[in-house]
Amino acid sequence: MENSPEQKLEELYITLNEVSQPVASYVNCVRTGNLLYLSGKGPIKKDKTYVTGKVGKDLTTAQGNEAARLVAIDHIAVLKDEIGDLSKVKKIVKAFGMVNCTEEFVDQAKVINGYSDLMHEVFGEKGRHARSAVSMHALPLNFAVEVEVIVEIED
Repeated sequence: MENSPEQKLEELYITLNEVSQPVASYVNCVRTGNLLYLSGKGPIKKDKTYVTGKVGKDLTTAQGNEAARLVAIDHIAVLKDEIGDLSKVKKIVKAFGMVNCTEEFVDQAKVINGYSDLMHEVFGEKGRHARSAVSMHALPLNFAVEVEVIVEIED
């Protein structure tokens, strides 16, 4: 039998953060039918500070990738808070990844892979998703990356 997402998190030595509150006028998650729309999140570290700066100037591609992984951890915490049991996740449907980067930077996909790879590690095939990875001139609070996601859950 396949390990549950919670067991996978333990195997990866990942402890979920307390769900961070929105920084503006929105909510973390909206449910319609069996779909959850999770708002864009920035990369928050254990010390409650954010990974900030431009990839390609202030951060390397690898550091951007790690920042995107932190967003995945935060999104998983939102999911856990919203549905309780992560085994209720039927499919990570679509992720939209935004990279705060220099005009010359072209490896947005490698950065957002940090997000996508962790979702696959935690949810297995249910974690494979459609995705966009785009560059942004700036992001709120100077986040290095921001990702939003659509998730299908069981009834």
